[in-house]
Amino acid sequence: MSEEDEAQVVAAIRAAEKSTCGEVRVYVESHCRFVDPVDRAVEVFYGLKMDKTDEHNGVLIYVALKDRQLAVYGDEGIHKKVSKEYWQNAVQQMLQHFNKENHVFGLCQTVAAIGETLHKEFPYQPNDDKNELPDSIVFGS
Repeated sequence: MSEEDEAQVVAAIRAAEKSTCGEVRVYVESHCRFVDPVDRAVEVFYGLKMDKTDEHNGVLIYVALKDRQLAVYGDEGIHKKVSKEYWQNAVQQMLQHFNKENHVFGLCQTVAAIGETLHKEFPYQPNDDKNELPDSIVFGS
């Protein structure tokens, strides 16, 4: 991922988080060491301490580029408010873009969609809001 691509994704994260107290992170690595990318997403989620947000409303977008595996994992606060199908649909939408080699666009679209859902379920609180997690992309091996 180029610096320009990374900047686009980080800008999408910041834009999504402007209207919510929820948090979005993106984790990118080459290979997934699990058969099911959701298992790896869960491991990364807890490794990044994303479960420590005040309202348990963090969402991780996990991408294993070379293995072409994706997952979206939400903490219990947001997971209780959306269906299992919501997460599966987010992955399917991303896959449509990834299959056309539009990785950055797919990530940005998914971040924006998750941001809209977080806004609906966890609106921005101007007096209380703080950015609980970094907006930068985390790159694994």
